[in-house]
Amino acid sequence: MSTFQSLPGFREFYPEDCAARNGLFRAWREAARRQGFAEYDAPVLEPLELFTEKSGEEIRTQLFEFEDKGGRKVALRPEMTPSLARLVAARAGSLRKPVKWFSIGECFRYEKPQKGRLRSFYQFNADILGEAGPGADAECIALLVESLKACGLEEGEFEIRISDRKLWFYFLKKYVEEAKIPEVLSIIDKWDREPQEVLRQKLGTYWSDAQIMQADINTFMEAAELGRTRLFEWLDGQNSSQLRDRANDLDELLESLHGLGVAQFVRFDPRIVRGLAYYTGFVFEAYQKIGTARALAGGGRYDSLIQKFGGPDVPAVGFAIGDVTVTDLLQELKRPLGDVDKPDVYLVIGGEAERKTALELAGKLRAAGLAVDYPLYQLKENQFGKQLKTANQVDARLAVILGPDEVAKGQVKIKHMKSNSEAAFANDASLIENMRNILVNGLPV
Repeated sequence: MSTFQSLPGFREFYPEDCAARNGLFRAWREAARRQGFAEYDAPVLEPLELFTEKSGEEIRTQLFEFEDKGGRKVALRPEMTPSLARLVAARAGSLRKPVKWFSIGECFRYEKPQKGRLRSFYQFNADILGEAGPGADAECIALLVESLKACGLEEGEFEIRISDRKLWFYFLKKYVEEAKIPEVLSIIDKWDREPQEVLRQKLGTYWSDAQIMQADINTFMEAAELGRTRLFEWLDGQNSSQLRDRANDLDELLESLHGLGVAQFVRFDPRIVRGLAYYTGFVFEAYQKIGTARALAGGGRYDSLIQKFGGPDVPAVGFAIGDVTVTDLLQELKRPLGDVDKPDVYLVIGGEAERKTALELAGKLRAAGLAVDYPLYQLKENQFGKQLKTANQVDARLAVILGPDEVAKGQVKIKHMKSNSEAAFANDASLIENMRNILVNGLPV
């Protein structure tokens, strides 16, 4: 007999795994709610051109794409941003600005499964559309910080590295024609991962004296590493009004983050340029500062994307967090994510003669909002011990015993599982309120 297994890069979620995943989702939703973001969703299956329009034909190598029975070319979404852009473009004239939306959805990428990267994963996306100023960038970065804190991460365990593609554009204009700057930024994106000699050779493709260009880039990076004061001194000393004006936007962003109480989680790092060409301004990435120092999230400003999808010119900024790397980190740190739901009450039934009374009680308790479980198997007489063992195994908070004596007297016996104390109560209209008090305060001494 053949044994079926899940496909490579896809996960099963047993109850304990599902509980951990849902705990993560609750943390993200609560963080977004506190900052005034509203939740949205979109189809998991989209027209193929929605993704090729944003990322080019090369994205197809990373997609689960196929032709459906209607002859349409479709793909499982690899990210949420194109769907968001379509939704906003469709109602841009009627939406109240700024739009502050978030989503938690499953995404799919056809790539080789590896540590931290799977073919099926969940993403928390948060975006602000309709506000061009640095305040929107600060709000998104602050939500990213609060989202990671809500998961259980603490100061010193992660950081947000901020950069600015506009600063790079204004800086590189003296060396490279504007159309070629994104290609140079792709080289800078690998600045710490390749030897300086290799980087110099690549820069030589764009400017004759690559050594001077490389030295100036290193000076920019070193100024940023020396802190905010030295960075702004360097920017102020450049022979560029565009660089100096943009420095004011950066200063406003950093001041806003200070006001929001998250500045200690943030540092400016010009090496962060984000490989995607549609980013137009500030960009940022979250990294864990312990263990393997992997990236946890990323985002930035993408002011031209809504227009690309047929909508008006709407400024936008946002980020995405994947569940895989965050879950891996929390497991390494042994941080709890969420527990399997446990019953408030487990009904211990004396025998089949008492089942009718037990089922009636289960219905009333559930209608009152309590979680109730009970034995489904055919009962034999005097199986109290087996049922109490089950109540303990499922971690029920209370065991409610309905034996022949209790039913005959119109009573129940309530056992508080943690304290191992028990007492009899009337099975009448007062029982639900009594049980709620016991769940909060325990049995009276």
